[in-house]
Amino acid sequence: MERIQTRRPLVGRRLSRRVLTAVSVLTVAATALTGCSSGKATGDTAQATASADGSGTTPAKSDGKLSIYVIGGKADDPFWSAIKRGGEDAAKLVSADGGKVTFLGPQNYDNLGPDAAKLTLTALSQNPSAILVPDWVPDNQDAAIKQAVAKGVPVFIYNSGGADAAERVGGVKYIGSDDYEAGKAGGVKFAESGAKNILCVNTVPGSANQEARCKGIADGAKSKGSASKQLPLASSNFGNPSAVTQAIKGALLKDDSIDALVTIGVQDADSAAAAIEQAKAVDKVKLGTFDLSQSQLDRIKGGKQLFAIDQQPYLQGFYAVSIANQYLSYGVLPPQNPLLTGPLLVTAENVAAAIAGTKAGVR
Repeated sequence: MERIQTRRPLVGRRLSRRVLTAVSVLTVAATALTGCSSGKATGDTAQATASADGSGTTPAKSDGKLSIYVIGGKADDPFWSAIKRGGEDAAKLVSADGGKVTFLGPQNYDNLGPDAAKLTLTALSQNPSAILVPDWVPDNQDAAIKQAVAKGVPVFIYNSGGADAAERVGGVKYIGSDDYEAGKAGGVKFAESGAKNILCVNTVPGSANQEARCKGIADGAKSKGSASKQLPLASSNFGNPSAVTQAIKGALLKDDSIDALVTIGVQDADSAAAAIEQAKAVDKVKLGTFDLSQSQLDRIKGGKQLFAIDQQPYLQGFYAVSIANQYLSYGVLPPQNPLLTGPLLVTAENVAAAIAGTKAGVR
């Protein structure tokens, strides 16, 4: 498990174009040193003989006016605001060369898979240079993603799906965290802290990354002799703190053997904290969550929350856009697949550094 840096990282500040250019140059140089292939431009596209992982690729090198579409979450979802900020910082290099990065997202998460598929087709209709998309619900999304790939549009899978999804749909690369491994780390941490019966609260059931998170929690706990089960709630409850609080409170009152709760996101963690208080279980039930917010970090610092699992969303947005830009412009590609941005477990030992990152708007 990597440690959070004690110094405030470069990505914790709004980057100037000069710094972004330096980052781009260094990344291109590093990519070249690792033996990535490049292609020769032919008209509006460049054919590369092979990607860094050996698969065939079709990087589209335009006349300098790239059009990259990034599909993400709701505009008012705090997690996605960090991803978008990273993408926007990387987009400054695209804009400097006359290109454009467009962000698309659903209005809500009630119909996430089909909505994401429609957004992918919307992006495809605009003749994009590349599409960046999480593969949240493969059964709904894969056909649309494959349609884009079949038309020669490079697709990068980020945030959700993993390297398996990128390979399955013909994507160039996966950029993000490994949700299953993140869950395992959380399950182990709970068990090592004495928890025996963990409840994983899932407000987006059926979503591949959330299911992987809860499975990871269960497997990590099991490896240390503890157990975990899932509490699936209707996705319409996502972002409804009152409904989530009451559902979790009801579960705690019904089963007094539950001694730990983990939620799939920061909004639900606030609801879980309220539910634990209302159920008068503060001294008994440990709390953990995926992703970060100031309230999570304040609770960790104050000893009221055990951990938060950080997948570093700023890096997901920044890396996805910048790597797509370099791939389209120069045919270079980092060899790692997946290119992981996490997980990092934030606990009382390293919470101070994480707090600095959230104040900067990047964690």
